[in-house]
Amino acid sequence: MSGRVVLVTGGASGIGRGVAAAFAAAGDRVVIADRDAEAAARAAKELDALAVTVDITDPASVAAGVAQVAETAGPVEVLINNAGLVAGGGPLVSLPMEVFDTVVAVNLRGTFTVTQAVAGQMIERGTRGRIVNISSIGSRQPTAGLGHYEATKAAVDALTRTSALELAGYGIRVNGVAPGPVHTPMTAGLMENPEARAAWESRIPLGKIATTDDIAPLVVFLASAQADHITGAVIQVDGGQLLT
Repeated sequence: MSGRVVLVTGGASGIGRGVAAAFAAAGDRVVIADRDAEAAARAAKELDALAVTVDITDPASVAAGVAQVAETAGPVEVLINNAGLVAGGGPLVSLPMEVFDTVVAVNLRGTFTVTQAVAGQMIERGTRGRIVNISSIGSRQPTAGLGHYEATKAAVDALTRTSALELAGYGIRVNGVAPGPVHTPMTAGLMENPEARAAWESRIPLGKIATTDDIAPLVVFLASAQADHITGAVIQVDGGQLLT
C-alpha cells in the first residue's frame, strides 16, 4: 500500500474532515478518529478512508485506538490533533464549571493524551513522524465570552513548542495551525446570522470567514517533506485578523 498513515482526530466533520479529505486526495491512508462512530464511518466511506472510535479524553480509549490503527492500517506516521470544542460561552465569572472542565478535557487533555500515545509509538518504531495541532488565533487575540476556549488553545500552542523541542531528536516534527473563524458545523449559527457574521468579517482585513479549504493546504504542507526544516511553529490562517 502506498501513502502514509495519517490519523485525524475529530475527522468526521468540520476542519478535521476537510483535512482528512486533503490527505486522502494526496494519496495517503487516512484514518478518521472520532467519538461519534456513525459519523466517522460515514466520512470514512465517503473518503475511502478508515474509521476508529476514540474518546480522546480517555487514555485507555486512545491507547486502544492507536493500537487498532497500527493493526489495520499500519503505525501512525502523521498525526493531526484536530478534535476540539467550545461547549458554550460566557463571562469567566459566571461560566459553568462543567463547561470549563469539558473544554479542558477535550482540547488540552485530549491533545496531550493522543500526542503522548502516538509519539510514543513513533519513538518505539523509529518513525520520523509529523504532528500538526489545530489551535486558534484566540490563543493570541481574546474575545469576551470565550476565555475558557482560548486558554486551552494557548495551552495547545505551548504543548506544540515543547513537543517540538522534546521530539526533534527522534526526527519527529511538531507544528500548529491557528485558524481564525472557519465555516464549519460548530460555527453554523454564526454563519446563518447576518449581523453576527458581518461583525466577525468586519474584524478580518481580507473580509471573509475562512472555509476548511483555506485551512487544509497548510496542514498538508506542514506534514510534507517540503516542511522538513520547520518545527515548533504555530502559523495563523486568519485573513489578517491578528493584524487588527
